[in-house]
Amino acid sequence: MEGQYRRPDAATLVRQVRAPYAETTTIANGQVSIDRSGKPPRVFSLQRVPELADLQASFGALLSGDLARLEQAYRLQASGSAQQWQLVLTPRAEALARRVRAVTLHGQGKELRCIETQPARGDLQRTLLGSAAAAAANLRQADALAALCQAGGAR
Repeated sequence: MEGQYRRPDAATLVRQVRAPYAETTTIANGQVSIDRSGKPPRVFSLQRVPELADLQASFGALLSGDLARLEQAYRLQASGSAQQWQLVLTPRAEALARRVRAVTLHGQGKELRCIETQPARGDLQRTLLGSAAAAAANLRQADALAALCQAGGAR
């Protein structure tokens, strides 16, 4: 999966997927909006899927460096070194754990290079960021993308 996460402001999380399909999911103002290429947009209340609100809040905690808030939402397991690291976040809340088994962050130094989300059902979702995303511009094979993702993380 190729795409990016953005936080245009403290109350909004945007996940944009470019490949293998085009889709933008925006969580803001108590609503989720999913806009997928070739389909009408879907908009629904976060009250229908409260675990997405937890996911949005945890991204905010991660980006702002709020370790206490992050530890409230996830069990954390760090490995590697300051130059090549990996952080596994396992959801504490049952509702989120029913949808997401774990989120693994791979990094190199101060750079977050890749986010791997393992849903409770289905295939691993990998989002390359920063220099890893730039290096992946012409790659499409899953194993090559996985190697690029994990090149910055502990194995």
